[in-house]
Amino acid sequence: MTIDGVDPNALRADGGRDMSTETAGERTLRVLIEAEEFADYGGWLLDSQFELQMGSPYLLAHGLGRPVDDAVTTVDLAESGSYTVWVRAKDWVPSHSPGRFQVSVGGVRLDSELGANGQDWGWQELGQVELAAGPTEIRLHDLTGFDGRCDAVYLSADGSAPVDGAGEHAIAWRRRLRGLPAEPVDGGEFDVVVVGGGIAGCAATLTAARIGSRVALIQDRPFLGGNASKEIGLSPRGESGDLIREIADRTVDGDLSAQAVLDAEPNVTLLLEHRIYAVATDGRRLTSVDARATRTGIETRFRAPVFIDCSGSATLGQLAGAELLSGQEARAEYDEPRAPDERDGMHHGNTLFFRTRVADEPSEFPAVPWATEVSKDYANLSGQLLQPGVENAPGPKPGQPADADPVFDFNDAAPGENPLMSFPATHFWEYGQWLDLQRDAEHIRDHLLRALYGTFSNVKRLDPEHYANLELDWIAHVAAQGEFVRYRGEHVLTENDIRDHTEFHDAVVRNDGAFCLHYPHQPAESDYDFRLKDWVWDSRDHKPYAIPFRCLLSASFDNLMMAGKHISVTHIAGSSVKFMGNGGQHGAAVGIAAHLCAEHGTDPRGIYDGHLGQLQQLASEMTGCGHLHLPEPPPSARQVAERHAEAVVAGDHDTAEGDFYGNALVAFTDEGGTLPTDAVGYELVGERNDVTWNEFVIRYDTPGDAVDITTRWHLLVGEWRLTEASR
Repeated sequence: MTIDGVDPNALRADGGRDMSTETAGERTLRVLIEAEEFADYGGWLLDSQFELQMGSPYLLAHGLGRPVDDAVTTVDLAESGSYTVWVRAKDWVPSHSPGRFQVSVGGVRLDSELGANGQDWGWQELGQVELAAGPTEIRLHDLTGFDGRCDAVYLSADGSAPVDGAGEHAIAWRRRLRGLPAEPVDGGEFDVVVVGGGIAGCAATLTAARIGSRVALIQDRPFLGGNASKEIGLSPRGESGDLIREIADRTVDGDLSAQAVLDAEPNVTLLLEHRIYAVATDGRRLTSVDARATRTGIETRFRAPVFIDCSGSATLGQLAGAELLSGQEARAEYDEPRAPDERDGMHHGNTLFFRTRVADEPSEFPAVPWATEVSKDYANLSGQLLQPGVENAPGPKPGQPADADPVFDFNDAAPGENPLMSFPATHFWEYGQWLDLQRDAEHIRDHLLRALYGTFSNVKRLDPEHYANLELDWIAHVAAQGEFVRYRGEHVLTENDIRDHTEFHDAVVRNDGAFCLHYPHQPAESDYDFRLKDWVWDSRDHKPYAIPFRCLLSASFDNLMMAGKHISVTHIAGSSVKFMGNGGQHGAAVGIAAHLCAEHGTDPRGIYDGHLGQLQQLASEMTGCGHLHLPEPPPSARQVAERHAEAVVAGDHDTAEGDFYGNALVAFTDEGGTLPTDAVGYELVGERNDVTWNEFVIRYDTPGDAVDITTRWHLLVGEWRLTEASR
């Protein structure tokens, strides 16, 4: 079941409006029209991603330089009168005011231009209009096509001014004028609540639901997939498998199949466009989360014994006060070869995806001095998204015909430059590495918009012969989110854990992929701060590595697990773990763990202590996890045991002893056990198994008496390992 913005069962017969806190005057003389409540957005887009920072979702005139169609709505006024009109807007480049618009109320187009007062978000008084009781039309008229933004319109007939800001006082004022309950409505209790509908969150939800748990998945966007969604379009990389492919298959319009897959699961309640804004705790336990619906403002409380954070930004941990990690660790902290000498606050930034096209006729693009202030003379539009799932495409640059089929060449790198930097990577358009990706999120997005608009203008201006017909086809208004803060778990995965393929007794899934490290310019170091300075793609040994369950458990809260790029890793390790396919594996593991918590009446720590083998077996079965370098299906326990016996008979004792996990070989020899060195054949004469292990009795033919050796095998990170032997 998908709920878009409102739970119909939570509303009363009066539509859910709680009038008890409103006076008669407020109900008739003060009218708040939230932008998200407009009946027709026209060409404007609903942008809710900065709600917690600036106070509310807003409408964005994202026309790529062409004014968009009007947004229109109608409000019923209870009384006739002279109403003062206020509009909450933002001048997003105060020195130039590119995002200007006007408002009409009751057929009267007010003279004032919004988004042109040199101010950040705030209310602007536009004057008074005489309005009759009854239906009154309100229109937003975009003037530029360059991202004007309107949060709300306020009509006041009693002289009252609106309340500004994003704090609780302003939120309470908005609730009251909208007639919303002062406290969250009850959204019910679930076996598990998953926050974040990216690949990791979808995998966690799907696995938990398919084995019987009731799951609420709370997603703040209108689409699932996170950085892979149709709003952004990045391809999931890292470890794949059947589960991830089922979620990440794309429809004709570029959307993921994830929503259709989850909608088919009766145990899933999917809440799109719901943003988490509060968390309740009791000691070391989370008890509930509160979410606000983007389009209606209705706030709902969801309860569960277990919570999974798949937001990618440690949302629950930040709200609950969990211990978090951030920035780059110094080399001495974990002895990581790629770590810097000194700890710093650098992290990965955000990226805007875009696409250009060549029209049939010449197209004009207005002068954008406010954009070239950022782009300077940069004039290379490589790094485009051709379509969702197809990124890293070359693009137009001066001197190159528009109809050319550009092919990148590593030899194009400037002298002394890393040849990789000539690759047309989408993620080279990146900014915010030295900023707070949440507090400064709107500024980061806007800086990238200016960089793209300015670069596009430069290409057209510098080569009008080839690019007179060049147009902007699409620029995402939602940025691909980079790594920012991470949880501290029971174990912090390091670069060395990945390189050395550390064997963890609690390994639950495999991850794969290179260390993908993005290095920005230092502040004020380069004119092109919107482009990466350097990129490291370190493929290691091309082999998968293990993720221990402890990296998925918050060290601060007993019933909080996490999946995705914010699990417990160092910055260097996280540059590989961050791939979305990898996050899907974490999600599957914690989704299974959440179900086992309900099954055994315990919390995730109890699963670690008492039911780890069951978790490992189910995780291996449900992820369907293949690997680029291991294309064949993984062998069964019996096949592995027989291969082990064949190695003994062949005298390949290095291989046979390498099958032992941890100190199992030492324990075997300490008890007087040895592998026969003179065996000429073998026979499997006994077999039994339990939930977490398989046991085989191998009889070796030797020149003397036959030798029976019993071997017990556990499934660890998708591989059968010999954990116990006796003779």
